[in-house]
Amino acid sequence: MTNASDERALERKEREDKLAQRQEISDFLWLMNAPQGRRFVWRLMARANVFGAVFNTHGGVMNFNEGRRDSGLFLLGEIDRLCPELFAVMAAENARQRDENQTDD
Repeated sequence: MTNASDERALERKEREDKLAQRQEISDFLWLMNAPQGRRFVWRLMARANVFGAVFNTHGGVMNFNEGRRDSGLFLLGEIDRLCPELFAVMAAENARQRDENQTDD
């Protein structure tokens, strides 16, 4: 009896995990399909210094910078896995925004 109970519990856990994974994917796609979400993600990746160097002669500072960058790389990885076509859209939107801000100076 315990074996059947264990199997049902395992099956239930697997269903819950799949549902949670689908929800995470759905949430991320919702975020990336909105211009506001792409701006937010772009700001997070910029703050994480995803495309910059993390080197610092002080090891603690470098470790902190790499930890921050790791969060940005997670976002970049999710974009690449779930909606790679939206990275180009996001980059173009933010390049246009930078150009507009520079002409206002």
